[in-house]
Amino acid sequence: MKALLITVLLLAGYSVFSQECTDFYYMQNNKTIEMTITNKKRKEVGKVVYTVSDVKKSGETVTSTVTSVMINDKGEAGSKATNNIRCVGGIIMMDMKMFIPSAQQEQMGDVSATGQASFLEYPSNMKEGDVLKDGQFSMDFKTQSGIGAHISIDITKRKVVGKESVTTPAGTWECFKINYHSKLIFKMGIGLPINSDITEWYAPGFGIVKTESKTGNTEITSIK
Repeated sequence: MKALLITVLLLAGYSVFSQECTDFYYMQNNKTIEMTITNKKRKEVGKVVYTVSDVKKSGETVTSTVTSVMINDKGEAGSKATNNIRCVGGIIMMDMKMFIPSAQQEQMGDVSATGQASFLEYPSNMKEGDVLKDGQFSMDFKTQSGIGAHISIDITKRKVVGKESVTTPAGTWECFKINYHSKLIFKMGIGLPINSDITEWYAPGFGIVKTESKTGNTEITSIK
């Protein structure tokens, strides 16, 4: 009887883990996610379209490849990037290249880059008041014209400050509200740091639904 109970509990735990990973929208093959970008005056300035592929599972780890395309306010496709997402033991790990602001991504264009992959963690058991792990990322790259450049981003002071229901054109989610500080350095010659305080709304087992800062906002507007 005791052995049976342990087996049931283990299966239940596996089911919860599996549900967390497969529900996360970056872990669903052939999903397309559209994030709309607005400036501080709430005017739409572009979109980022993410396409998910190559979802794989190995033990407790699920991985996927996410291709992003920048779309400007005229509907024209711009820079592209390839990112990797992991779910390990219920912890979502987002490729930190996805946190590079759209303005810098457009400046970078389609680049050849070198740098070690870095991830920002979102634990499955987060709660209000939690302090989350910082994240750091840096990359050397060359533009299509052959100019050498460097970009780095530090995300610090991450804290879960509450829970809120968020509605966008793509749906409604119960989200954790997370505040953090971003320091970005973008060098093509001389680079000055860009400091931003950002709020994001993260739906457990789903992903980032919305972000806000003094310079602009993003939100999910379509999932296909």
